Amino acid sequence: MHHKQINIKMRKILLLAGLSLLASCSKVGDTEYLISGTATGIDNGKMAILQIQNEMGPVSKDTVKVENGKFEFKGEFKEGPEIGFIIIESLDSGMVPFILENGEITITVDKDTIQKSKISGTNNNDKFQEYNDGSSVIYKKMLAFQKNNQQKFMDAQKVNDTATMNSLRKQNMTFQNDMDKFSETFVEKNPNAFLSSLLLENFIGRQTLEAAKIEKLYNALASDIKKTKSGVRVNDFIKSQKAVTIGTMAPDFSAPNPEGKNVSLKESLGKVTIIDFWASWCGPCRAENPNVVALYNEFHSKGLNIIGVSLDKDAAKWKEAIAKDQLTWTHVSNLKFWEDGIAKQYNVKSIPATFILDATGKIVAKDLRGAELKAKIAELLAK
Repeated sequence: MHHKQINIKMRKILLLAGLSLLASCSKVGDTEYLISGTATGIDNGKMAILQIQNEMGPVSKDTVKVENGKFEFKGEFKEGPEIGFIIIESLDSGMVPFILENGEITITVDKDTIQKSKISGTNNNDKFQEYNDGSSVIYKKMLAFQKNNQQKFMDAQKVNDTATMNSLRKQNMTFQNDMDKFSETFVEKNPNAFLSSLLLENFIGRQTLEAAKIEKLYNALASDIKKTKSGVRVNDFIKSQKAVTIGTMAPDFSAPNPEGKNVSLKESLGKVTIIDFWASWCGPCRAENPNVVALYNEFHSKGLNIIGVSLDKDAAKWKEAIAKDQLTWTHVSNLKFWEDGIAKQYNVKSIPATFILDATGKIVAKDLRGAELKAKIAELLAK
């Protein structure tokens, strides 16, 4: 009996697979996408907008009218899978993310709760839906917790009850940790899914997964996923991590100093060198500056050099902070904020960030503060 059921089920699946193959042959070519959308309850003539993610954010690719609760997009997408969005005019509740790639994609927009919209069709979109279904379970629990405890948190805030606030924050954080664990497991189980690469990028941006784990998961990805723009960005991160790990030579760089003269790391090296990533607008950096000044005043004559790399945007504010904090060492900045090429080269995602180099220019320590930093500098200068 049991085997028979399976056989009937298998025959059904094979039949369905056969039908979908026939359908895909007739509707769309190998190098085309066809997005069939349903938007029940949306007035005729409202616009459906297809957007695609690029380096600067979402950009519109196509616009069609919704007719009788349906819309359709057809075109070619040679760039390979990329995150796409469907926006329905008059719906304030956001956008439906999906994977834009060649093939037949079905999108059902839920006008009341956009997060409940469904995507399917291509393997990447089926996987995306599978991920959404699993993560929404955790998300719902988190929303319920927040709703139930919102008043409690606000009451604690009024009387500055930090113990209660911290306890609630900690409990709320467990949902985020569950989400991260779920995402990590998804990547592990789905090396052929484009979403896996996007999730790795998300981990990199939020710094919530160790670089070694990211590298391991990236190495297991299918080769066509590694070749996507997202896959290449993950690989660039891994390479930059390797370039600036303890035990490797610090990559050389050069940038303008406050007088506009280009200064390189190479010419700024001492017996010991600190590369200090900071900015005038960074409160924690400014708070740390007096410690660094004391350190420099004590050890500069013994061979300590510092090169400050600022993520400032405004030259006047940068120079003013150097003068005010009495930072008498070498300074450079491209005045490009987080887009600074040196910060990218050193994979700096938050500041202050420091790299300590020995006399050969090799990185021997990272991100030390206070007494620990002083002890390390003294130890290196004594060699």
